Amino acid sequence: MVRDFTSRREMLQLLGAAGASLSFVGLASASDGRARYVVRTSDAAAIEREGFEVLAELADGTVALVAGPEDATDELATVAGVSTAVPDFEVELDGPAPADINAEPTVVDIDPDDVYDEVLWDKQLQQVREAHEYATGAGRTVAILDTGVDDDHPDLDVDEDRSVVITDGQPVPEVGDSSFHGTHVAGTAAGTGDVAMVGTAPDATVVSVRILGPETGAWGDILAGMEYAAEIGADAANMSIGTAPIPPQGHADGYNRLMQSVANTVTRDGTLLVGSAGNDDANLQQGGYFTLPNSLSGVLSIGATTPTDLKTLYSNYGTNEIGVGAPGGGYENEDKTYESDDVEYPWPLNAVFSTLPATGLLPDPYVDTAIDGEAYGWAMGTSMAAPQVSGLAALVREADPSTNARQIESAIAHGAEGSNGHGDPELSAGRVNALRTLESL
Repeated sequence: MVRDFTSRREMLQLLGAAGASLSFVGLASASDGRARYVVRTSDAAAIEREGFEVLAELADGTVALVAGPEDATDELATVAGVSTAVPDFEVELDGPAPADINAEPTVVDIDPDDVYDEVLWDKQLQQVREAHEYATGAGRTVAILDTGVDDDHPDLDVDEDRSVVITDGQPVPEVGDSSFHGTHVAGTAAGTGDVAMVGTAPDATVVSVRILGPETGAWGDILAGMEYAAEIGADAANMSIGTAPIPPQGHADGYNRLMQSVANTVTRDGTLLVGSAGNDDANLQQGGYFTLPNSLSGVLSIGATTPTDLKTLYSNYGTNEIGVGAPGGGYENEDKTYESDDVEYPWPLNAVFSTLPATGLLPDPYVDTAIDGEAYGWAMGTSMAAPQVSGLAALVREADPSTNARQIESAIAHGAEGSNGHGDPELSAGRVNALRTLESL
């Protein structure tokens, strides 16, 4: 059945896949060219009295994004009320760049039931369709903090009025995807199934919060995007982003403490922060290594699992660093993922299928197709695992609107399967199961 579906699609070139992570590419500048800083302070007004501009106040005013002259970190640190001052950094997704955005996808004619039954192994493992007997995400909101989301895709219900790009720490009205990453993530969380892609929460509304791409892409903008998700009352904020593992001495820089303050505020205000654990196959349990934002308290960090419920070849792991696992695509080694025909889902069907923006297809080495003229494709990574859980958070909040962010996280962990409690060194609480989670409520 799967093999027939593959041949009908006339797949494009079947190449490898890679996960995307954040890389620091230089010091961040404000839109007017001034240097940017992130500051912990008890008196933002004092910063402005010293000639700096406060671009945004976060975490109840205890964290400020600041613009001023270059090399002013030491000067900022001496301002009354300032306890930490660090340069803001420009970041970008460290993954393959878009290839030919004008390429035409292979077009097939298929319906969402066939797609679910033959391609969405990830949803089948989580018993998503069965969970929809209890909740579909109706009335709930999932914020996608990413490269943007294609608001024209018929399988995505995007709230254009609340969708923004974060520029100099401030939300500016914006829709559309500057790449492909955010649209693929959004379909996994909340694809409507109107044409083909059924997400975990098909009746949830997507809000695009672009924090990567043109006019944005600084560490401070990510912090502001997190807080914006809470301000609009999002039930979950999906962050399929993260740094490479940082050695323990990185704590001394103070970035994690500044980000923790923002995460605490967002969680307190009711938004569950969901992060991708990273794609370095790194043991985050040993040696004091951590990633951001995924190692923060209050961020539910998601590892990636295979179609056979094992840790994927790339997913980071660690008992106290991973909250739960979720399907992210691929198997436990490269040969099984890319070369083997002796598996239920040969490449690329063992990756995660989801929506793509109409303006361009996935970059090499991913795989694309189209259904009824709309773009879809396969990708894999912990980026693809996180939105499985963000969508599930919307289902939990619909089923029990009284739950706070911590309670949603607890419900998801208790509904996971394949692990006794939180002790599994690779998947912690286990692989998420939407039906079990809702039944446990």
